[in-house]
Amino acid sequence: MNSVERVHAALKRGQPDRVPVIEFVVDEKVARAAVPGCRDVADCMDRLDMDGVGCGAFFAKVRDNDDGSYTDEWGVDYLPGPEAVAHPLRGPVATIDEARAYVPPDPDAPHRLGKLPDLVARYKGKRAICFHHRAAFMWSAYLNGLDNLLANFILEPDLVRALMEKVLACNMRIVQRAIRAGAEVIVLGDDYAGNLGPMMSPDQFREFVLPPLKRMIAMIHDEGAFCIKHSDGNLYPILEDIVSAGPDGINPVEPVAGMDLATVKRLVGDRVCITGNIDCAHLLPHGTPEQVREAVRQAIADAAPGGGYILTSSNSIHSSCRPENFVAMVRACQEFGGYPGPTPAGHHASPDRSPDSPNRERHAS
Repeated sequence: MNSVERVHAALKRGQPDRVPVIEFVVDEKVARAAVPGCRDVADCMDRLDMDGVGCGAFFAKVRDNDDGSYTDEWGVDYLPGPEAVAHPLRGPVATIDEARAYVPPDPDAPHRLGKLPDLVARYKGKRAICFHHRAAFMWSAYLNGLDNLLANFILEPDLVRALMEKVLACNMRIVQRAIRAGAEVIVLGDDYAGNLGPMMSPDQFREFVLPPLKRMIAMIHDEGAFCIKHSDGNLYPILEDIVSAGPDGINPVEPVAGMDLATVKRLVGDRVCITGNIDCAHLLPHGTPEQVREAVRQAIADAAPGGGYILTSSNSIHSSCRPENFVAMVRACQEFGGYPGPTPAGHHASPDRSPDSPNRERHAS
């Protein structure tokens, strides 16, 4: 199998020749230290023989602010830092009237797909092309403020619905464009939980967050792509609800939040591909390559039997991860992840969403 076939087989909950290893976000400094002389993060992944490359949508900076923050096309102010994702400080929506008047960024802007066209040109057919984006929750939280949005689930539900509808419409169009441009795995990065549990009650999740998530995933499938649902934190109270939305995979099964890989495999591994969960909070920044190798070996033992498993970190390869541990994680998966022999996906596998499926041909760029 090549990398594309390997990732697709795992996402259909089948058993490829070996466990795929991918990452959705890798800090550029770590990538260049891990593979000296690499052209960029995607080239680092390619040279390490990882099974996917990826990027996200691009939203331009529209102004610098006096307090050191900057404002992007969403109208959100961010504080820049060492990580690839800046920290949001404040958003432009506080009232129901502002929510109704708000205009999201143009999803059809020429620059919106970021590095995706370049990655497709370089790696299509060789590596699985991943595009990380969001559905409705997190950008609504950025626009209204996270604490405000959660309070408005109770105080101003109409504000929440109006804002999330606009965010979802924008994001669905961006994701649709990404798939038609060549992305085959969409990673939805809205976070729903902290280490102690979800940010909202299960009932609130079902009322406000789940319906737009289902709509996004249905569109992704209609366009012929796979969906991996990412959320940090302890997801056990809403795990079944997330799976009910129909993603092909769930990520990252965060160990520092009490998420156990073998338990999640037992609970939902017959319905979604499990992707994760090598600890990037402590192990990858502070551990040794030998400890990383053992963690990978254990993760494969816990989640790989029968197929339907992709190895990733428990969030990302961020700036504090040791380059040698990143390399050790990848190499250990390639060493320990082999299966006795490839078998097709089970009878419950997802419909064919391979690059040459009829649905993808219809939207080929």
